[in-house]
Parts: sequence; structure tokens; C-alpha cells
Amino acid sequence: MGISSFEFQAVFEPSVRGPAALSEAAWWFVFQGGHLLVQPQAGGGLAPPCMRRIETLGLDAGAAHYLGTLDGVHCLALDAGGNALPPGLEAQGLFGLYGQMDDDLWLLAGRAFQILEWDRKHRYCGRCGSPTEVRQSERARQCPACELTVFPRLTPAMMALVRRDNQLLLARSPRFPKGFYSVLAGFAEPGETLEACVRREVYEEVGLEVSNIRYFGSQSWPFPHSLMVAYVADYAGGEIQVDGHELEHADWFEPHALPKVPGRMSIAGHLIEWFVREGQAVDSQS
Repeated sequence: MGISSFEFQAVFEPSVRGPAALSEAAWWFVFQGGHLLVQPQAGGGLAPPCMRRIETLGLDAGAAHYLGTLDGVHCLALDAGGNALPPGLEAQGLFGLYGQMDDDLWLLAGRAFQILEWDRKHRYCGRCGSPTEVRQSERARQCPACELTVFPRLTPAMMALVRRDNQLLLARSPRFPKGFYSVLAGFAEPGETLEACVRREVYEEVGLEVSNIRYFGSQSWPFPHSLMVAYVADYAGGEIQVDGHELEHADWFEPHALPKVPGRMSIAGHLIEWFVREGQAVDSQS
């Protein structure tokens, strides 16, 4: 049932320690706020700059974070801060770059963004307020005063496709574009398993009970630092009653009569696509 679309297709070898000096061109994932600096490619599409010395663009490589190698090419993340946009580059939101960049580069850009966000938010110790320092042996920042060590954190969230016979449950949030629906989602709470999160979120948001919860797949979602874990569950009872806060409407839909739903960029789109294929397979056998 699982998927592999959100994994690197090239060979990515993560690391925190790069070469003392770059002797060849490297991928530079440079962010200005929440926007990635990219440039047009000769064959079409966009990509981050690939060069040996990022200083040629007026950027300081001193605060770069080494990510590892992608098919043998070094990869680094850098926060451009409020510097003027280097010539030849444009700043675009990572979300909108999906489909315009190579998939592996887009995945790696998401990793770079999360590392830079973590680094920016933990410059000072959350326990004593002292400036923290980057540890050289691992991806962590440590306080030299009280020794509190902070690693990059992920926020686990579940996503659940609830099915009832040949129907699936879809809902819309007030934040969604007009006519857009998706499967249910929510963040796990302390001390809660993801399966328990599925049951709680479904009941809280639409008043339904579910059973037969099974794992579908996962996706790193760098907006800003979530790990989406997707499940399929069977309807077990109750009538739809939306909470009126997180959701404004929910209903059962047939596979051939779906509203606007997420595309393949997100695991929600893969869940819905899988359900539609399952329905078509059943129809062809009947």
C-alpha cells in the first residue's frame, strides 16, 4: 500500500561535515526568508546555483550548513538574510517550486529549509538564554553555559483517508481555496500514538468512529517542519458532524465524482489517487 515518491531517486548521502574547501561545483540551497534562490536552466525549469564559490554572488559561505552529497555532488544550505538578491537569481517560495525543479533537488531544498529554520530559532539557549554553538560532530546546537543540546525537531502529524464501502470522506477547511477538499489531518499530541491520533482527530473533526487503521506512507513536509504519516481507516459508526472550527464541511464522495483535491505533490493526493485506483479495479472485476 505504501509509496516511495517522496524518497530520493538519486543517491543522497547525508553528512554534517564537508570538505575543508570545495574543489568543484556544489549545489547551494540559499534561502532568503522562506524563499529559495533559483535560476533558469538551459533545458527549462529552475534550479539552485551550482558553483564552487558562492562568494562570487556576494554571499558569505561562512555560515553554511553542509548537507551531504547528491550523486557525489556536495550540497550546502545558506541563509542569505536581508542581503540584496544576487544578479541572475530569483527568489521563489518552495511550495510553488514543485514541478519546476528536479524532484530530488526539491526534496533536498526542503531539508535545507528545515535545517536553516532550526538553526535560526535556536541561536540562544531556551533554558538559560546564553548564545548556543554549533556542534561539529552532529547536527546540533549546544549551550556552553548549561550544556543544553538542541537537535532539529520534526512535528509528527497524521493524515487519514476514511473509507465507507466505495466512498471516501473528504472535508474542507475555511482556509482552503473555494471548492477544494482533502482528507483529514491533525498533529499528534504528547503521549499519543499515531493510530490513537487518527481515531481522536476523526472523531473531533467529524464525529465519526473508525477501525482497521493501517499504514499507507509518509512524507517530509517542510512547511515548516512536519512529518506527515498517512493511514487508511474504515468507517465504523456515527453521523458526520463537523466541528465548525477546523472544518466547515465534510461529506462522502464516490471516486468518479470528486471535488477539487490535492495533487501528487502531497501525500494526501497519493491517498486519494490510490483510493480511486482501488475503486476502478473493483469495478473492472464486477
